[in-house]
Amino acid sequence: MTLSLQTYQYAKYIGATDEHDVSLLDLRLYDDDLSEDTGENVAFRKVGYYEFFRQYADKESPSHVHEAEDLDTIQAMVQPHGDALVRLYFQVVHHAFPIIHKRVFLEKYARSYREFSPPMLAAIYILALNWWTFDPVLAKLPRPDVSKLQALAFRSLQEVASRAKLSTVQAGILLLQRSTPDSTWQLTSQLVAIGQDLGLHLDCTHWRIPTWERALRKRLAWALFMQDTWSALIYGRPPHITPHNWAVQPIVPEDYPESPEDEAENDEGGEVEKGRLTYTAMIQLTKMLSEVLDTLYSQKAELEIRQSFDSTKTVLERAKPIQLKLRAFFAEMPDSLRMDSSPSGKPTAVGYLHLAYFATEITLHRRVIRSLSAQTDPYMVQICRSAAKARLISALEYFNRLKPEHLQSFWYFASKFNFALIGTFAGLCFVSSVSPEEAQFYQLRLQEYRWVLRISRKSAEFLEIASGILESAVGVLLRNAESVNSKKLAFPMLQQSVDDSPQGPMEDDETDIEGYAAGTGTDDAYYEDVRMES
Repeated sequence: MTLSLQTYQYAKYIGATDEHDVSLLDLRLYDDDLSEDTGENVAFRKVGYYEFFRQYADKESPSHVHEAEDLDTIQAMVQPHGDALVRLYFQVVHHAFPIIHKRVFLEKYARSYREFSPPMLAAIYILALNWWTFDPVLAKLPRPDVSKLQALAFRSLQEVASRAKLSTVQAGILLLQRSTPDSTWQLTSQLVAIGQDLGLHLDCTHWRIPTWERALRKRLAWALFMQDTWSALIYGRPPHITPHNWAVQPIVPEDYPESPEDEAENDEGGEVEKGRLTYTAMIQLTKMLSEVLDTLYSQKAELEIRQSFDSTKTVLERAKPIQLKLRAFFAEMPDSLRMDSSPSGKPTAVGYLHLAYFATEITLHRRVIRSLSAQTDPYMVQICRSAAKARLISALEYFNRLKPEHLQSFWYFASKFNFALIGTFAGLCFVSSVSPEEAQFYQLRLQEYRWVLRISRKSAEFLEIASGILESAVGVLLRNAESVNSKKLAFPMLQQSVDDSPQGPMEDDETDIEGYAAGTGTDDAYYEDVRMES
């Protein structure tokens, strides 16, 4: 029997310090088949050796009575195109973002749309509407009002939050892929809390629940982890999920219970398998981003870096292990996930993975550049800035390699910010330039990228949003930068001149930075790590 997908009840995890001590709960009698309390009132369920849940009836919630009405309203908004939108969702989104069990969903949908929660049904339709013109029949018809559908989805999401199930987290994460409301960070925080109520932060490998539900829990848990981590990057906030309270096991092939043949009838380009590899790789990359945020941007890290004798050296020492992981990640990436791996004209979602890779690298280098000052050894400045320049050039070349098959596919919610982050990084390199020539180089690159992003925004809605984010971040900078010597701008690195001929590292400096800026090509090139003498 499923634990968190039943239509008539919901369950909440009982933690180690809860009033119901697990040792006392273990004294209760449980049905061997259902693992449920066999007392007069069925209230507790034991799913693992130490894991217990308390179960509640949906009918006890006041908002439950409005559910059928909301579902009817949602369905009426898209009728008679509901079936076509569901097909579009599984054709475009599901392969690259598999947080739903396709077979279970379609079985329920075939019986009745009323078997879903309102936010879940609405989320599927809202995301699918992004590809309305992909269907030759729908393309000739007026598109349903997304804003009304979205308003009802977010309202109903709050109504079901108090009696949450896995579908609540699924709906919330899917809705956050579509738009970026002002409450994104707050909703992400709420979803993390709901996930903890559902026990998504736990290792469910040996729980007494269906195998497919264990696999779904793992995929959904990692989606929640990614949502939290990338939101933390976007909003400059500390992540809610920490390694100390995260026991979810890595995704393995068995966690995708349906074969690619079951997932798609005409999977000519192997997009089903490619989508799964993309999702798994994105999880790995997000773990590295989490390390970057914790090691270089947490309050503890900031304090330790500021208090260190040489802040740049401290930052490089902290960055080295993550640099090595990032380089290995890209070097070991399967050929099927390369940018040019899909047949021309066939949508592929690998674009968002590559963009996330560059965003992670840029976030690391951003902290290195910010640690430099006029007092930093000139040789160290040159090496660090050369490495940053190489990453920026690679990111710009990546953008220029995007094709329609990339832009028309699914893009992860953070992509809008990640595109803008490339420009923000160019702006940082610009204002921290060490020579007028370098400042002019970065100013031109930033102006070019800003212009290209503007003219490309008609190709995809998320690029239009990214253009707006970038304009907010660097628009004033470019308008004021009439020249490198503009009195309106202060270039701290130019306040103290740096010799044209770089010096070698100081004799008493134990940091070997040889080869740090080796990677200067496209995304197939890598910068070398900062090697510390043992």
